[in-house]
Amino acid sequence: MGKSLTSRKEDYSKWYNELVVKADLAENSAVRGCMTIKPYGYAIWEKMQAELDRRFKETGHENAYFPLFVPKSLFEVEEKNAEGFAKECAVVTHYRLQNDPDRPGKLRVDPEAKLDEELVVRPTSEAVIWNTFKGWIQSYRDLPLKINQWANVVRWEMRTRLFLRTTEFLWQEGHTAHATKQEAIEEAELINSLYADFAENHLAIPVIEGLKSESEKFAGAEETYCIEAMMQDGKALQAGTSHFLGENFAKAFDVKFTSDQGKQEYVWATSWGVSTRLMGALVMTHSDDNGLVLPPNLAPIQVVIVPIFKNEEQLDRVSEKANAIADALRSRGIRVKYDNRTTHKPGWKFAEYELKGIPLRIAIGPKDLEKGTVELARRDLLSKTFENQEGLENLIENLLKEIQQELFIKAKAFRDAHITKVDNFDEFKEVLESKGGFISAHWDGTSETEEKIKELTKATIRCIPFTGDKEGGKCMFTGKDSAQRVLFAKAY
Repeated sequence: MGKSLTSRKEDYSKWYNELVVKADLAENSAVRGCMTIKPYGYAIWEKMQAELDRRFKETGHENAYFPLFVPKSLFEVEEKNAEGFAKECAVVTHYRLQNDPDRPGKLRVDPEAKLDEELVVRPTSEAVIWNTFKGWIQSYRDLPLKINQWANVVRWEMRTRLFLRTTEFLWQEGHTAHATKQEAIEEAELINSLYADFAENHLAIPVIEGLKSESEKFAGAEETYCIEAMMQDGKALQAGTSHFLGENFAKAFDVKFTSDQGKQEYVWATSWGVSTRLMGALVMTHSDDNGLVLPPNLAPIQVVIVPIFKNEEQLDRVSEKANAIADALRSRGIRVKYDNRTTHKPGWKFAEYELKGIPLRIAIGPKDLEKGTVELARRDLLSKTFENQEGLENLIENLLKEIQQELFIKAKAFRDAHITKVDNFDEFKEVLESKGGFISAHWDGTSETEEKIKELTKATIRCIPFTGDKEGGKCMFTGKDSAQRVLFAKAY
């Protein structure tokens, strides 16, 4: 079948790339650095989208859509943001092609069709959105304004990897305006905890909530909140960020409101986002050398039924029972596929669904019809049991909940075992090389120290955690005073 994967131990990066392609999640496209998300991969992203969208709307946010193009003059208005993204921008300079007189049948850019003003393809939408908000906000009655956009963005990347880092990717970006600083901070914190809850309860990925350091925070933000996850190879992955933007964008774009006291004041802002990078996190947190392992909450197919038969008459008899089981499961809201194709053997189907991470697989043949049983295989444990057909839907409903929970427990145990406290730099380097994971260490709070550590080890401060060891100490690198331990790691 040509489905076997490189093992994670042998080459984690190769294993990941092969798995994403072989499990039909995505593939490289004809456009350098861009991916094609295949139907199976997109179905998982849609599940993420639907759950996040529901949560955003429940917390008072509305969806809108803004242009893909940002005029360069608008992009430049908030200087820190423009500077932060400048090196990753794709820029449109012309609006027409024409026949190339020197190469028949080929096209060239029409030199006469130069744009009066260059357009940046959005790397993020703050500029175009805050310019729009200026017309939407007049008084305190217009606040808070809580907008979300589902969109694609472009950040020109030299080294790309499917889902984790691509030139174009899909995401949601929230942008909100508030009357007070406190309200904006509460919004940024609310969204960060919403992301954490979503990651843990839907993706079964344990995350650490905290703040980014000065050099790691979003360009133009006062404060960046984050959720950080740990992958099976001991590298960290930023799974979501939420930014308190202060009055920076309001002042840059002159977005003021008349307060209930009749005064003109600048609004307070937030922005926040998660992207298709979560697909990469999902793959790297749970999957194994046999393929994908999907949490039931996100699996497009939660249960697959495979018939075992030798002839058409057997298939008809098995199908009758299989369809009845499928209907009973669907009535419980369980997503089921009955694979009665005659073009592939059962063994091929078993391997295919194992590779695609379907949580539960039912096999049913003529002998099972006689005994009133089915063979039930669990993808997460690679285990098989024989179960009675009677009451099967109750068992499966409970098993799906159990698998969801077990995947989280397993990932959390792995993550917790890969958090190591160190007190000096030699220890830090040793743990980083031998074990990886999160390293909990004291840091003096300066960007200079952080930069030096990054230069020497490639490790960065992933997160200044909200919980955990809050005691003061001495920086492991400089020996200067430190307010609390922070988490370092090598990261994607």
